[in-house]
Amino acid sequence: MAALKTDFSRRSMPSLPPDAIYLDHNASTPLDPAVADVMHEYLTRSFGNPHSFEHAFGWAAGEAVEKARGEVAAAVGADPDEVVFASGATEANNIAILGICRALPRGRRRILVSAIEHKAVLEPAFAAKDLFGAVVEILPVNEDGIVDIPGLRHALEKGVGFVSIMLINNEIGTRQPIEEIASACREAGAILHTDAAQALAVEDLDVQSLGVDLMSLSSHKAYGPMGIGALYVARDLTIRPAPLLFGGGQENGLRPGTVPTPSCVGFGAACSLLMNRRSSDRVRLSALRTRLFDRIADGALSATLVGDPIRRHPGNLSIRFAGVEAERLIANLQPRVALSSGSACTSGTPEPSHVLTAIGLSVREAREVVRIGLGRSTTASDVDAAAANIVQAAAACVEV
Repeated sequence: MAALKTDFSRRSMPSLPPDAIYLDHNASTPLDPAVADVMHEYLTRSFGNPHSFEHAFGWAAGEAVEKARGEVAAAVGADPDEVVFASGATEANNIAILGICRALPRGRRRILVSAIEHKAVLEPAFAAKDLFGAVVEILPVNEDGIVDIPGLRHALEKGVGFVSIMLINNEIGTRQPIEEIASACREAGAILHTDAAQALAVEDLDVQSLGVDLMSLSSHKAYGPMGIGALYVARDLTIRPAPLLFGGGQENGLRPGTVPTPSCVGFGAACSLLMNRRSSDRVRLSALRTRLFDRIADGALSATLVGDPIRRHPGNLSIRFAGVEAERLIANLQPRVALSSGSACTSGTPEPSHVLTAIGLSVREAREVVRIGLGRSTTASDVDAAAANIVQAAAACVEV
């Protein structure tokens, strides 16, 4: 039988205009060209299995993976043996939440998560309820998205074993006081996990200063390749995640299967670049963010900032345009400007963002919020052009 062939050349693919502006860096960042260059060797020539210990191809790949592990560890102030590679922050979150819950004594299987966590945290937490009989409690946040610390301390008095609170929110950009949260968890003897996917590219992370026990990371939020991430597991953690998958024992038994050498190498290279870029990127993005919001606010009187105005991701803008449906606004901007109405993992769903309703917005108000994510490649001219387009598109929505 003849093999079936797919002619991709005949597919109708939408074309991007040459002056299209990408403002969705909270969903995914472009692969840094320097990272692509480093990955090329391991996509073409050094293609050995990193777990093959009997020949030079395997040795070369294995050494490359361990070098990358060290680069990821250095970017968060950890040691290499505390880093476990995963397919992304979602898998890392699952390993952390379900793995720890499985390992906890039955009497300590009480979990606290904030109301604005990513679905990659909320869903594993509720899965732990079904799988291991965990009790899940949702911590409220204020109108800026900050966890109520007195409420957290009160909840911790009930014999909590595990807490998961993200460092920087993926929708509204709010940065949690994770150091204070960590102190409260330590006093109560609870294990603290944080999803730091949005923080890696813009914050000088140090797991010791933060005080976290586990931290999830994502490569494609930090100018690395998609499909790779990592979980930091503190060496001195007395209760360690129990494995959820089996077969091979790779990654300290927590994530069996052959690790993808090119992706690991790319993630490591991206982290190495971050070490010299984060500070300058942070300053530049913050200035561009202010410039963009000022121009939008000057032209669209209905525009208001959502989330904490100070403690936030330097490249994130979450803006509500009163009376303007976000989906219609975004559609009017296509294909000129790319932004979103919230998390890429939940876009297209009919329900309003749980993050926005958790901070007090009504269903109608939540559907009037767009998320703008600036990144390393964003320029001042991009910001000015995007602002003009957004103001015009918002006005057109009101006129309809």
